[in-house]
Amino acid sequence: MPRRHAVLALVVAVCWPVNFVVIDIGLDSFPPLLFAALRFGLTAFPAVFFVPRPDVRWRVAVAVGLFIGVGQFGVLFVAMNTGLPAGLASVIAPLQPVFTIPLAVVALGERPSLRQVVGVSLAVAGLGTIALGRAHGVPLQAVALAVASAASWGCGNVVTRAARPQRPFSLLVWSSVVAPVPLLGLSLIFEGTARWQSAASSINAPGIAALAYVVVVSTFFGYGVWYWLLSHHSASTVAPFTLLVPVVGILTAWLVRGERPTWGELLGSLIVLLGLALALGVIDTLAGQRRAAARAIPPIS
Repeated sequence: MPRRHAVLALVVAVCWPVNFVVIDIGLDSFPPLLFAALRFGLTAFPAVFFVPRPDVRWRVAVAVGLFIGVGQFGVLFVAMNTGLPAGLASVIAPLQPVFTIPLAVVALGERPSLRQVVGVSLAVAGLGTIALGRAHGVPLQAVALAVASAASWGCGNVVTRAARPQRPFSLLVWSSVVAPVPLLGLSLIFEGTARWQSAASSINAPGIAALAYVVVVSTFFGYGVWYWLLSHHSASTVAPFTLLVPVVGILTAWLVRGERPTWGELLGSLIVLLGLALALGVIDTLAGQRRAAARAIPPIS
């Protein structure tokens, strides 16, 4: 990978975990379901008028919109509003391969390797360690919602993989059209118009900045660059950069929100990183690169 491409991947790997802290700030101004609806509404409009239609069936766009927009982000916002710290959210969210791999086995007939099975098992063990380490500080309901969010992301991944879109960014924009309606409906039921009016009357600069960040930086820039990188490099080359998300997320939450991680969270995060690295083939990739570099060094004569 050229250096400038690696720099872009690193920038995205920093923007995404910072996004969890930004969401936490935005939840001070907006109720969670309304916040999620605004995110996808502004992602879809007016971009949908300029981005070509995705090369997939409509039911695929609808399914992705429901799994990603409502199931992943809607539930994640509720989890963080319920008491899930931003740093811990940045650890649980990347667990989506734990669900993507077995779902792909059932839905697509894919066969996971032994390496993937061991890696997923390690990641689950790491999540258990985090839960034990934060048992007295984080509501179990919030952790369960975050895990459900990661599972919904896994479902969205499987639907996308089955459809094999040639224009994934188009799918991102057009599937975002689906999410605001159910999110607004759920917000109306569980949050009510009184909270909408309260948010409208008390909106401030940090809230507007948080909304702008999740739409422009996290979604358009982050996913746009990510899809572009995937179109130029193999997934095994690009995917390892996502392992920086928990590390940067915990550090950012510590510096910005004062979320001091416990030893249980740090140990669990390390186990999760090792498990995901194994499941995504990062360890094999690094070992291969090391062997290739060793062969490139001329012997001393």
